[in-house]
Amino acid sequence: MHMVIYALVEASTHDDALATRKTVFDRLVGTDPHAGAVFDYYVCFDEEDTSVAGKARWGELPTAAPVDSDDGQDLLEREWEATKEESERNLERVKEAIDELSDEEIMRDEDLARHAFHQVGAYDDPTIFCTPNTGPVFARGQLDRLLEGSEELWIVPADVHF
Repeated sequence: MHMVIYALVEASTHDDALATRKTVFDRLVGTDPHAGAVFDYYVCFDEEDTSVAGKARWGELPTAAPVDSDDGQDLLEREWEATKEESERNLERVKEAIDELSDEEIMRDEDLARHAFHQVGAYDDPTIFCTPNTGPVFARGQLDRLLEGSEELWIVPADVHF
């Protein structure tokens, strides 16, 4: 499956943000031997050599934008809404599974119940922001503290496959 994720990176220029994104996304696909792979691969929105990912799948997105710019705010809001929706969807699946399924059905993974349980409790949920120094962001308060604590924060999208 494909989805768009975003990295928040500290950088002073657009080029620096693009260089830092490579470090972040490479780590998420396990090119660093000390990092576990969360995704199979990623494609950035400035890559032209694919017909199934990035721009070809999702349309045009900025390659990187300062968080305090209009493009940055649009990307930030888009991702936060997607994060919230996915979290709420998984939590609803968990509640339904507990109410409607037997223990045996849950263990057999009826309606992908176990997947939803995992996603609610995961520390590497693929719908969240990933930053080079802080890792995943799970709560809006955590995101707000990150945004307040940095003057040169950029948001960079990538299409990931998992």
